[in-house]
Amino acid sequence: MWTDTIETHRREVRDAVLAATSRLIAEQGLLAVTMSGIAEGAGIGRATLYKYFPDVESILHVWHERQIAAHLDQLTAARDQARHPSDRLQAVLEAYALISRESHVPHDGELASLMHRDEHVHRAEHQLRQLIQELLADGAKAGTVRDDIPPAELAEYCLHALAASSGLGSKTAVSRLVSVTLSGLRQPT
Repeated sequence: MWTDTIETHRREVRDAVLAATSRLIAEQGLLAVTMSGIAEGAGIGRATLYKYFPDVESILHVWHERQIAAHLDQLTAARDQARHPSDRLQAVLEAYALISRESHVPHDGELASLMHRDEHVHRAEHQLRQLIQELLADGAKAGTVRDDIPPAELAEYCLHALAASSGLGSKTAVSRLVSVTLSGLRQPT
């Protein structure tokens, strides 16, 4: 029982630290995140924070890993809610575009490159490509997605096209971008 209590406490402290980090990033930007700000936002002392994380970079890595896992879960849920292959593809592409738009945080390129070279990012990118490729292959089998181009190439097309959603100003604009992307995937007549 004592071990469970301590583990629960540790998990709660880590969750509070990551929640505070997320709030700071949303309010002040990635580069404004400091150990002092995180400790204050989490309601713990700096000494306690240092028992859990050695520096801001390590907190950002865990925060980023958690964000990516949540996004993959969202995409999987979007896929699983639709029945027909074309509906599943559309749901995942719309969810991906909205995630890209909503999670766009202005930050300096050096820090971004540091975060995006981690192994967890490469694994997640691979999972994302696999998910979209499978949906494209299913769509091709159902006759709703073109079959003259390999699903791997079409997945790259989708990801690059929908990356533009990070700069769009509204959900309506994101929907239009998804529609244009989907029209490029349709079986040629």
